[in-house]
Amino acid sequence: MITGAIKNKVDKIWTDIWAGGITNPLTVIEQLTYLMFIRSLDEKELETEEFENMTGEKMDKIFPQSAAGQSMRWSKFKDNDPRAIYDVIAQRVFPAIKNMKGGHLPDFSEQGEMIVAEENGREPDNTAFARYMSDAMFLIPTPQVLQKIITGLDDLYEHDIADLDMQGDLYEYMLGKLSTAGQNGQFRTPKHIREMMVKLVQPTPDDTICDPACGTAGFLVSAAEYIRGHYEESMTNEQWEHFAGDAFTGFDTDRTMLRISAMNLMLHSISHPEIDYKDSVSKQNQISDRFTVCLANPPFKGTVDAESTHDNLKAVTNTKKTELLFLALFLRMLKKGGRCACIVPDGVLFGSSKAHKAIRKELVENHQLRAVISMPSGVFKPYAGVSTAVLVFTKTGAGGTDNVWFYDMKADGFSLDDKRSEVAENDIPDIIERFRNPDKEADRPRTAQSFFVPKQEIADNDYDLSINKYKKVEYVPVEYPSTAEIMADLHELEMEITAGLAELEGML
Repeated sequence: MITGAIKNKVDKIWTDIWAGGITNPLTVIEQLTYLMFIRSLDEKELETEEFENMTGEKMDKIFPQSAAGQSMRWSKFKDNDPRAIYDVIAQRVFPAIKNMKGGHLPDFSEQGEMIVAEENGREPDNTAFARYMSDAMFLIPTPQVLQKIITGLDDLYEHDIADLDMQGDLYEYMLGKLSTAGQNGQFRTPKHIREMMVKLVQPTPDDTICDPACGTAGFLVSAAEYIRGHYEESMTNEQWEHFAGDAFTGFDTDRTMLRISAMNLMLHSISHPEIDYKDSVSKQNQISDRFTVCLANPPFKGTVDAESTHDNLKAVTNTKKTELLFLALFLRMLKKGGRCACIVPDGVLFGSSKAHKAIRKELVENHQLRAVISMPSGVFKPYAGVSTAVLVFTKTGAGGTDNVWFYDMKADGFSLDDKRSEVAENDIPDIIERFRNPDKEADRPRTAQSFFVPKQEIADNDYDLSINKYKKVEYVPVEYPSTAEIMADLHELEMEITAGLAELEGML
């Protein structure tokens, strides 16, 4: 649990970086990510050395055993003079990480030149994070700022962070600062909305989970936390191996995001996910029938190059709109029986173009559309006021939609203004409870907050999926007093005013 004291320490680190001239929050996160990774390498090395001392068994080391190699360790340089720390990170540690192979850092000669040796058939890297370091840049501006960050992080790790879960929570809090950063917020879906969507699809240790527009990998992290929370005690060794690696896949077209998402997953015990640079809706992505769960908040209001868009997506919905193409992509990438929960802008639900109708018809007629959860427009504030909905569906290829469940979310536990302060009103627990107990929903009237709509009625309405098309508003007649009563009240009020004025005149 991230307490107020920990938040204050993180905020202090953040302020120090801003004061040093780095004001883009994405750059701040990126630079902190590098330093957290550098520290984590030394932590691993210390664990290896402790195991060696206990067992007497020789282990592979991350850092070279030379003086130059050992100087790159966090525990060795953290208490040095600020200038010396800056030089060792900028001139040795950072270049070494960018050239990491098989989990081993290269050594340096006495002249300061990197010695990159052949790794005798070792894998080119050992984590997803290391794969995306080749074009990383060290941007901490001064030794003084760097020392403040290192001191701040060390204080957090030594006094406040007890385990891996806490590291993950810390990183989540840092990533939360992206949501107040204008356009950068597009990379981040609020955690409570992600967790709601994960609870709707209920992933298991045997699932293979994908977010083809992963950003900071929030959906993958939320899915991992759900699996650990529900199955940790019963998971087999094979399931743990699956969890640490190929259970989680994410694609993005921003290498900074890939580095951040790989670090986020690594801090949640997922060290070898498939995190790839890929334009998901292009011909570059040939994946089909691979995943059992898709969770995503794909880009809204974007268009793609028609030439590069995969033909089998255009066959489902012939459009350049990303929000429609991603729906077709989920259907292609899922195995039969695979589940998806995704966020779409409201326009997808009622758009009248041929492409809009085609994708809605595909979901309703050829697969099982299970739920449409309409969310209030304030959910993505302060950086966007767009109205959105969550679609939940299962790929069948053979229909299966009998009734579609609609829910009108009015509150998500936070105020719907730019401040997004915590409030008592929260429909999310009710959404999960009702979704999991469909039998109780069958007889709800259309005036209720949730209800079923038969497939045929949706088809008759051009596959319109907006809740307002089917929700009935209950008008309660308001009884007003008669004209005579109103006039009598006015006369009485006039008499009171006259008496008051007379009293006032008598006092003058």
